[in-house]
Amino acid sequence: MIAGAGQAGTAAAVALRECGWRGIVVLIGNETMLPYERPPLSKATLIDEMIPGPKLIVTSERLDELGIAYLQGSEVASIDRAANMVTLSNGSAIAYHRLLLATGARPRKLSIPIAEGANVATLRTYADAMRIRQVIGQGYEVVVIGGGFIGLEVAASAVSRGASVTVVEAGPRLLTRSVPASMAELIRAKHERSGVRIDIGAIVERIDSSEGRYNVVMAGGRSHVADLVIVGVGARPNVELAQAAGLAVDDGIVVDETLATSDPHVFAAGDCCSFPHRLYKKRIRLEAWRNAQQQGVAAAVNMLGKNRACEDVPWFWSDQYDETLQIAGLCSEGDIPVTRNLGARGQILFYLAADGRLVAACGFGSLGPIAREIRVAEIMISRRVSPKPEALADPAINMKDLLG
Repeated sequence: MIAGAGQAGTAAAVALRECGWRGIVVLIGNETMLPYERPPLSKATLIDEMIPGPKLIVTSERLDELGIAYLQGSEVASIDRAANMVTLSNGSAIAYHRLLLATGARPRKLSIPIAEGANVATLRTYADAMRIRQVIGQGYEVVVIGGGFIGLEVAASAVSRGASVTVVEAGPRLLTRSVPASMAELIRAKHERSGVRIDIGAIVERIDSSEGRYNVVMAGGRSHVADLVIVGVGARPNVELAQAAGLAVDDGIVVDETLATSDPHVFAAGDCCSFPHRLYKKRIRLEAWRNAQQQGVAAAVNMLGKNRACEDVPWFWSDQYDETLQIAGLCSEGDIPVTRNLGARGQILFYLAADGRLVAACGFGSLGPIAREIRVAEIMISRRVSPKPEALADPAINMKDLLG
């Protein structure tokens, strides 16, 4: 049984069949549509001329072919671990042999006064994207609160549709938790050249209503007028179901290297779980498409008794207009940065640990060159390669030659 029909849950359901499981597979999703991918929601779903339907992860025909029972518009309300039973939102109870929690995450909400009826949106579902799409056309004023991945992607989509866009960020710069300062400045410059206004160090105090429009008011009194306010200030893992069942929770559902929870019959994968990573020797939680896909497959394998450690190198990407931001690995304070300048094609920042190992790489620029360099860097990170800094910095040296 799989609670959650997002990327991780659906990947697990398919993988169970591909790994040879012939018993019952039940996939439970709380939306009334087939499982779909979320990355297009901030991009193609908002900007394509023709309104696109959701990009499906799996079709109904494929679910039928694999013999996966998909319960849409439903969710697990409670877990009885002693009896290996779950109760669904409609009151029915179902027994499980193994249970996977792929409950994902939900957008964080603002804890400030907001005028009643204010047009404030978050982006997590296809329905959210459709609502936003209606109010980001020519002549509309859009204020995006939060200068992270989602906020900037939505800002890029809105301004490309002709909206007037302001990004409000409380921190000292954009992408404070995701990319180094020098690269954040490249991304900021790209947005400003495209017509987005960036307001840094702006703490929002309230959202007022005024003659059918809204004022996003900052500390100090200045404000921005909006027809739509989009909030992108991070996400919270959905752990309440696990917590109520007595499972360990710490910034996500706590799992071991095989994605098993404190109950060996219950696993967790994707945005909702925190797991130990051998490469970085710490517990982490990732909100990323590839991580959800990989962990869904890994959970399926381990639910069938393989006991394989999940240690894929973290990888993230974000489209910013016609350029890409890609990140492989995780860096820590004290890691040594090395810059590889690709000229008009972009820039890569590598991070070396104190022992010389490459532990992270971050690139921004044209898709082809950035994707190639980051892919090789990802392999180097997984192999624990210790390249010479001067070789990393030299764009004339082929990255593949550094694989050793």
